[in-house]
Amino acid sequence: MSIVAQMAEVQGASGLLEITQAHIDATVYVGDAGLEFAERLAAQGAKVAVPSTLNVGALDEHHWREWAVPPEWAAKALRQMQAYESMGTTPTWTCAPYQTSHRPKFGEHIAWGESNAISFANSVIGARTERYADMFDICCALTGRAPAAGLHLTANRAGRLLLRLVAVPHELQRDDSFFTVLGYVMGRTVGNRIPVVEGMLAEPDEDQLKALAATAASSGGVSMFHVIGVTPEAPTHEAAFHGRHPEKTLEITMDELRRARSELTSTEGTHLDMVVLGSPHLSIGEIKRLLPMVEGKRAHSEVQFLVTTSRAVAHLAERSGAMERLRAFGAKVTVDTCILTTPMLPEDVRVLMTNAGKFAYYSPGLLSREVVFGGMDDCVRSAIAGRVVVEDRLWQK
Repeated sequence: MSIVAQMAEVQGASGLLEITQAHIDATVYVGDAGLEFAERLAAQGAKVAVPSTLNVGALDEHHWREWAVPPEWAAKALRQMQAYESMGTTPTWTCAPYQTSHRPKFGEHIAWGESNAISFANSVIGARTERYADMFDICCALTGRAPAAGLHLTANRAGRLLLRLVAVPHELQRDDSFFTVLGYVMGRTVGNRIPVVEGMLAEPDEDQLKALAATAASSGGVSMFHVIGVTPEAPTHEAAFHGRHPEKTLEITMDELRRARSELTSTEGTHLDMVVLGSPHLSIGEIKRLLPMVEGKRAHSEVQFLVTTSRAVAHLAERSGAMERLRAFGAKVTVDTCILTTPMLPEDVRVLMTNAGKFAYYSPGLLSREVVFGGMDDCVRSAIAGRVVVEDRLWQK
């Protein structure tokens, strides 16, 4: 409570507010300080005061030995995961808590960590959370309180910049990769200000909005966005800006979208070692979309095909027979974690391909790997061909 109160003072909050739930991002082992903090809390008998889910851990708890994870590192990572689990939390181990039964409702005050989840909760659900940092997130969960500041307050949820889509074809706007590329443009353009998107012709589904939120929160600090006529706090232009005028209007053209799409790829070659899907974790809907693409086919022997998801979604996929069909294609499935947070990749895996903007944005820096961005269908075609194959038809119109 001392930490929460001090953080409230730093943020200039008038007081504290009650939260209904938390999502803990501090579960990832990045060094001994975070581990010591977690184990100290656990040793003192800490228990969360509100329902609290857990973000990805630093490894797949039951299958990490199948990868290149050093045992000494794994031992510390497991200790940190176990410390947070002992505090009465729910071991969801996913970066997409909004795809679980713990999904908050519109207007709820929550304390969530994990950038994509924060952006999705504020923008798509209309719940209210600030960007809660590691170790501060668990403090809010233990006290059931958070500073009454930032995006918890209605006045701070108004749009500031208008992003107007100009001559972007309806067919492209229905494609999953469009939302990833738009998120990349959004993040690098607006930083941490709240953008409002105008000119959306298609009706995006939640997985497409998930891609938009995740990429915008990676290339920038977007904790909230509005899409007029789509997101719950933006039924109209006036509602999105709370009756005010935008500070600035920026046009998003096809030329800018094409440039952004090319920037998500860091290599010009066609060599490919691994396809990676699932940042944020694949939903059951995305797995269902993937199945017809791989049915009756087989990945090339020299290309690994990795699917990352939550243990809950993996369980549903196993029960439905989807997992067996993925394995028949040659896919490997890992749960509880993310390649960006665990040293699981073998050294000989040097070129990745993904449909996830978050993977594409972070992999060159965090993993020292080259990356190719494409749609899910591009990723499957490439895995089968054993080399990079990207369809540009929609983007060249």
